[in-house]
Amino acid sequence: MATLPDRPNTALLIIDVQNGVVQDAHDRDAVIANINTLVSAARKEHAPVVWVQHSDENMVRDSDAWQWVPELKRDDSESLVHKSWGDSFEETELERVLAERGIGRLIVAGAQTDGCIRSTLHGAITRGYDVVLVGDAHTTEDLTEYGAPAPAEVIAHTNLYWKYHAAPGRSADTVSTEEVTFTPSGT
Repeated sequence: MATLPDRPNTALLIIDVQNGVVQDAHDRDAVIANINTLVSAARKEHAPVVWVQHSDENMVRDSDAWQWVPELKRDDSESLVHKSWGDSFEETELERVLAERGIGRLIVAGAQTDGCIRSTLHGAITRGYDVVLVGDAHTTEDLTEYGAPAPAEVIAHTNLYWKYHAAPGRSADTVSTEEVTFTPSGT
């Protein structure tokens, strides 16, 4: 269990599924469909859905690139956290939002795998959260021209790495969309 006291709840954390972020992303449509499945499941199970939206000089707030992809619909009752750094916790209200809801376990989906997803996974586990990565619900663009592996390899490596990640008193895992549960095992 998480090392955070009195935090028995689980939330779905959707990171940066914005027009400008996933426009050229690997397997974009399938990933967004899986995220929609996760959102529906979370809502059905009354688990909080927390949306994280990035902005910076290259992703200007209120621009078309900054907007959520049209396939995803955020309910006005669901938390929205704005960020400007890779780690969704850095200089944001995410920790306050999660604490208010008693959340100690995060289910993570979104983009980009090799940026904001990895940063947020590590940010969460170092802050005491249990963190589950949904292996078929995150993506990245092709950055091979800069020396990165192909997107499918980046995603596969991140899934493998996070499946076997560990920290004292906290758990990490990688599961598929169909394996996601909003009730931690052992409860």
